[in-house]
Amino acid sequence: MSFKPHTLALAASLLALSACGSGGADSADQPQTDATSTAQNDYGYETYGDDNLADTMASNDERYMNASATDSANDTQSADIPDPEDRPIMQAQVVLDRIGFGPGVIDGKMGMSTENALNGFQEANDLDVTGELDDATREALAEWERIPATRVVTIPASWSDAEYTDIPEETEAQAELERMGYKSLDERLAERFHTTVDVLKQLNPNGRPAGASGSASGTPSGSPSATGNSTPTPTPSASSTRTASNDTSSGESYFTPGQQIRVPNIGGDRIAPGSIEDTSWQQTLASLGVGSDQPEVDRIVVSKAGKTLKAYQGEKLVALFTVSSGSSQFPLPLGEWDIVGEAYNPPYSYDPEVLSGGEEDGETFQLPPGPNSPVGVVWIDLSKEHYGIHGTPDPETIGRAQSSGCVRLTNWDAARLAGMVSQSTEVIFEA
Repeated sequence: MSFKPHTLALAASLLALSACGSGGADSADQPQTDATSTAQNDYGYETYGDDNLADTMASNDERYMNASATDSANDTQSADIPDPEDRPIMQAQVVLDRIGFGPGVIDGKMGMSTENALNGFQEANDLDVTGELDDATREALAEWERIPATRVVTIPASWSDAEYTDIPEETEAQAELERMGYKSLDERLAERFHTTVDVLKQLNPNGRPAGASGSASGTPSGSPSATGNSTPTPTPSASSTRTASNDTSSGESYFTPGQQIRVPNIGGDRIAPGSIEDTSWQQTLASLGVGSDQPEVDRIVVSKAGKTLKAYQGEKLVALFTVSSGSSQFPLPLGEWDIVGEAYNPPYSYDPEVLSGGEEDGETFQLPPGPNSPVGVVWIDLSKEHYGIHGTPDPETIGRAQSSGCVRLTNWDAARLAGMVSQSTEVIFEA
């Protein structure tokens, strides 16, 4: 299934905020640009080629799967810097991510989201469901064994033209922004490759791809340590902004445009020409490393206990994502629901009365759209009033922090899910 943005897009008056977020103007209200040229906004990018409108850092699996394949003239990746480390967990994560079983943040470590992804893959392939990378699972994944864990890319020069946003903590000040965009190039780069700034630094010691020698040209003086770690600060509120590990102040990035770096080998990012009607949404997909070709699903099941969203074609499980869903104040509304519509890059209505369950009141604000919006880049509206499925500015908290009633995914998983569902998709919330 390809994305069809306007088949489900809702008018601003039809989407209302609940404890999670609001809809607003759909992405048709965002600036439009020529899809084949370099755009001049937050999602500006040069396309990979005439047959792939992803950005220039798009994956090129033919070089791995077909030894005789000739590199594209537009390919900015480098196979000349082999990764000096064997990264079996990260390799499994990038493969699972490509085939629809999202491991959450790609970090090369076993954790809840990776275990959930393995459980989903095992269930879909009639294997013993262990949540472990056991021998049977490795054998089932063997057809992707030539896909390496990492690749080397060049950060597009056009990223220097993008505006990075210093997002204030106060809601009133946030409402005055034109867009809740990325706070830094680092943050944008981490989201593009489904990882964290810390992981990118670890893959690029001293600002150079692991396996390369010397220091990175163009790396700013006084940059933070290439191996330093930050502790994420989970927040249960849907009105939070990004956690510390992806938090770099505006204009103070470790990485720079034109720099060659090692990244997790995210794939499945091809955007077919003509498949996305709305250029703003197309650019969002490119910025998230999400492709236009997604399976059409007729049922999704959200498990409160399992912290998962499973997507089915008939009885076949075709995708699984880890989610945050509900809280003691706003529990997940168990039962069967319909999808009313979708809004891409929606604004967010901040209403203290709704967010507090009627216990507080105060001034309401409309926050602008962007990846740092409390609902991320997409809102999938449900027939249960005030409830929806949406993205987040805090990818590392998924499955760990509670949501304010709704179902929350990473921005990249939410964008991918948006391409799978339609108004005929059944939604089931279960304990």
